[in-house]
Amino acid sequence: MTVAEELPETPETADEEPVKQRKNGLYPGVSDELAENMKSGWADTELRDLEPIAQAAETAARRAALSARFPGERLVIPAGNLKTRSNDTEYPFRASVEYAYLTGNQTEDGVLVMEPTADGHRETIYLLPRSNRENGEFWLDGQGELWVGRRHSLTEAEKRYGIPASDVRELAGALREATGPVRVVRGYDAGIEAALTDKVTAERDEELRVFLSEMRLVKDEFEIGELQKAVDSTVRGFEDVVKVLDKAEATSERYIEGTFFLRARVEGNDVGYGSICAAGPHACTLHWVRNDGPVRSGDLLLLDAGVETHTYYTADVTRTLPVNGRYSELQKKIYDAVYDAQEAGIAAVKPGAKYRDFHDASQRVLAERLVEWGLVEGPVERVLELGLQRRWTLHGTGHMLGMDVHDCAVARTETYVDGTLEPGMVLTVEPGLYFQADDLTVPEEYRGIGVRIEDDILVTEDGNRNLSSALPRRSDEVEAWMAGLKG
Repeated sequence: MTVAEELPETPETADEEPVKQRKNGLYPGVSDELAENMKSGWADTELRDLEPIAQAAETAARRAALSARFPGERLVIPAGNLKTRSNDTEYPFRASVEYAYLTGNQTEDGVLVMEPTADGHRETIYLLPRSNRENGEFWLDGQGELWVGRRHSLTEAEKRYGIPASDVRELAGALREATGPVRVVRGYDAGIEAALTDKVTAERDEELRVFLSEMRLVKDEFEIGELQKAVDSTVRGFEDVVKVLDKAEATSERYIEGTFFLRARVEGNDVGYGSICAAGPHACTLHWVRNDGPVRSGDLLLLDAGVETHTYYTADVTRTLPVNGRYSELQKKIYDAVYDAQEAGIAAVKPGAKYRDFHDASQRVLAERLVEWGLVEGPVERVLELGLQRRWTLHGTGHMLGMDVHDCAVARTETYVDGTLEPGMVLTVEPGLYFQADDLTVPEEYRGIGVRIEDDILVTEDGNRNLSSALPRRSDEVEAWMAGLKG
């Protein structure tokens, strides 16, 4: 990577923050002749035949629902800014879920503003326009289009997102002068928040954030379709991993991580979260993402991974696979217990059921097995009342799924964990048993075995649909599936 040079000071840039030249850049400046040369000789690249994004109708409906909830108030929803990774490099940008959900746009620095009117709100999406060719920004600025790629013009953005577009560089000043009640989604854009600092309160802003989280509890048809695409790609990613387990044995868990990541980047936007590629005793660490350990024949591989689509919807699937293709007798016993617990949990997912029902059903099965195996003293009701099974089950049995892997996380407890399932909700069911390598309360042969099975479940009008059913779950089916892929 080379360095962006300092913009020559012109009337257009005299009042702007100059581009900072890297200390050890090779060019000391820009000659007047070169600056003039770079202004001309470029083709017109404006895109004039753009169609609206696929979810334009859905994002419009979401904004209408938001408008109805907060009449008479100015609503400000930022996308966020680039974050520095190190020195002059940035992390890949991912727009805030709230902003992407309402607009479909994913570019940094964007802000959706909904201005109150007599009959609702007037919407504007504030974006950076195409980089300036008159003042040299397009080739001298580190975020100019010759450095990082072309941005859509404001006219193009209006066509794509169905929202009038304006220059975001003018927004902070306008917000400072704004009057009337305002709410902003916090935590994404410090500059926008600073412009509103004397106009907003934390309590009111949190109400906006909570409402936007609860809006996503029930998915529309577009969202369900995107989640199915994410799951289908994830299934193919799991197949990819099984085919290269011999290479992972020769290297490490990193080979598994890289293999799945390739599928995610080819068919989607990214992985939806850090892939958990946990072999052997690493499977007992719930969020093992270092992925630097050995992969050994005879051990289990707990693979918890999901592809994220280009619209940010992610799958979240887990399978626990025998590295050599066959479960040992003890591994199968533990795996089958988790499978039975998951079956009970999935059966409890249906409209009108309490959200907690699938968790309780799964935990009961696991507690029964732990008592049966003599690992904890019964009766089962006592174990569940005291939560004694949690030494080996550790986590809750699932969560909402969507644009975040743990979607709707700031929804009110009464509408989420203490709520009732409705058609259109999508959640994971993922019981597990984990026997830590240093757990002296279990027989030695159990130690270091961790098993989790996770699927993505859509609540339907008459029950549920397993979006990830294309991946085998039953132990004998897993073995046959792996043999077929390896063969």
